[in-house]
Amino acid sequence: MANHLRFFAIHAEDVERAKTFYEAVFDWRITPWGPPGFYLIQTGTEGEKHVGGALQQRHEPVTGTGMKGFECTVGVDDLAAIMAKVTANGGTIVMQPYTIDGVGRLIYLHDTEGNRVGAMQYDPAYAAAFF
Repeated sequence: MANHLRFFAIHAEDVERAKTFYEAVFDWRITPWGPPGFYLIQTGTEGEKHVGGALQQRHEPVTGTGMKGFECTVGVDDLAAIMAKVTANGGTIVMQPYTIDGVGRLIYLHDTEGNRVGAMQYDPAYAAAFF
């Protein structure tokens, strides 16, 4: 098995608010699973393979340190539409569109919980070569 990203987790102060945000902005399907306040995330469209994730309550591993992790970027078809959805659903754009020649256009946003997320509209040639 190759070393591909297979699962991610979003940590939230207000899990219901974050659930509403990600469903509205990226059209992800988020369903309860396991303990209260824990949800599974299905990215992509119904019936296609996807990267799965979890939405859960934010935890501080050591008081005052916050959650440490790594940043993820979501591939999108229409960056302008995503930007509009982000602001309409309580998020903020923290970096305006930046063009990476030969790759695509990238923004960074903060979700309703203050998590930083990338969103990139990939150039078709780049996407065809790598995805």
